[in-house]
Amino acid sequence: MSSQTPDAVAAAFTAHPRVGFLPPDQRHRADYDGPLPIGHDQTNSQPRTVAAMLRLLDVGWGMRVLDVGAGSGWTTALLAHLVGADGQVLGVELIPELTQWGADNLAATRQPWASIVQARPGVLGLPEQGLFDRILVSAEPDELPQALVDQLRDGGIMVIPVAGEMLRVVRRGEQTDITRHGGYRFVPLR
Repeated sequence: MSSQTPDAVAAAFTAHPRVGFLPPDQRHRADYDGPLPIGHDQTNSQPRTVAAMLRLLDVGWGMRVLDVGAGSGWTTALLAHLVGADGQVLGVELIPELTQWGADNLAATRQPWASIVQARPGVLGLPEQGLFDRILVSAEPDELPQALVDQLRDGGIMVIPVAGEMLRVVRRGEQTDITRHGGYRFVPLR
């Protein structure tokens, strides 16, 4: 499994434009570099923020990735592009209506190695699915959730906004290396 090429994130954005993951009344704003509402008090994240998170995540071909807070399905589609057909992306979303809408948006991208499922209340991620090479979290907890760290493979990376700060977490056995990458605001992780 190799790291992404420098232009891999840009290529993913070109292949899966944001407009296809917005409600009809927001599509005219697809080029706006800010969060846009998608209903249920949730947002489609700022493109610049999504690109920064994907670069920090360093997703490579053939990796197995968990996308927490999949929402509209846009980040799941971008991740699927980055892992390619040899990889797997599992998105989870707590809100049933968004789960279905996001899954429909994702299906339109024709990347069957990616899916979005309903999150179980009180359970973060998909612990029953084993370990992941990468975890992207698009919602903000007050502190780093150990339940998600535990779903990372040794050497795996998670990118997550925690208490207003973007963290890159690398699992090294029972230890974690954490680096900080600036201030960000997201909807709360529930």
